[in-house]
Amino acid sequence: MKIFLLTHERELRRATNTGCLAIENANNLVERILWERIKPNKDLIRLIENNEAALLYSKTDPLPESALTMSSEVTSAIPALTPLTIEEYENIIIIDATWQEAKKIFNQSPYLRSAPHFTLKTESSSLYKLRANQPTGGLCTIECIIEVLKLKGQNKKAAELVIKFDQFNG
Repeated sequence: MKIFLLTHERELRRATNTGCLAIENANNLVERILWERIKPNKDLIRLIENNEAALLYSKTDPLPESALTMSSEVTSAIPALTPLTIEEYENIIIIDATWQEAKKIFNQSPYLRSAPHFTLKTESSSLYKLRANQPTGGLCTIECIIEVLKLKGQNKKAAELVIKFDQFNG
């Protein structure tokens, strides 16, 4: 299993980036790919074209159909996409950015819009408190990774990341 963080360049400079925490503590399960609008990552495109990777997404607010937010709520605002289960894919793509930047990345990346999509269904709200403007029901990057690991049966690694996240989130 591999989780790819498609990361906006500004996230690399943010002390509040939880993607870094996952990369440092997930034993090569998580890999960062820097998002470039003009020059998208060829390996990621190949995985999507070969139906070997799925994009974690959800849509909770009344934005245009092409907008993206990563949250725990599910809506049917994008009827062309068939809901998937995570068990179907060994490669998972998560956009690692602020909510506004994630929408921009999704909207400006046609290959992501064509990727198979799946949504997390969680019982809890985000515990992340280091950034403002968190949408209701939204999860930060490491919380998404933790949920993916749990769904994939990697409970020990998920528990380790929960401890690191709690320390980071202070």
